[in-house]
Amino acid sequence: MAAGLKRRAEFLRAAREGRKAAGRHLVLQALPRGDEAPARLGFTATKKIGDAVTRNRAKRRLRAAARLVLAGGAAAGHDLVLIARDGTPACPWPTLLEELRAALRRTGAAP
Repeated sequence: MAAGLKRRAEFLRAAREGRKAAGRHLVLQALPRGDEAPARLGFTATKKIGDAVTRNRAKRRLRAAARLVLAGGAAAGHDLVLIARDGTPACPWPTLLEELRAALRRTGAAP
């Protein structure tokens, strides 16, 4: 799996300067870094999603989807922030994967 975004400033920079693609079940913010290092990923879910158990489930599903979709070095040279939406925890798995692929294409982070 790719390295992670840890600091709040990294998340805020991706939100401020990155390209955004919103879908029904997730939001992707992609910030090109200008190198060919593996993508750095960050995941977040606000309290609007639900309680801690629901937010953690949404983030786990986003991590698993990113692991599958970004396998093989896709989105190299980008900082990616995946934001869970209300429907993320219950979204059908194939729909979530396709929505992530579409968001990567729209932000220009797809291979």
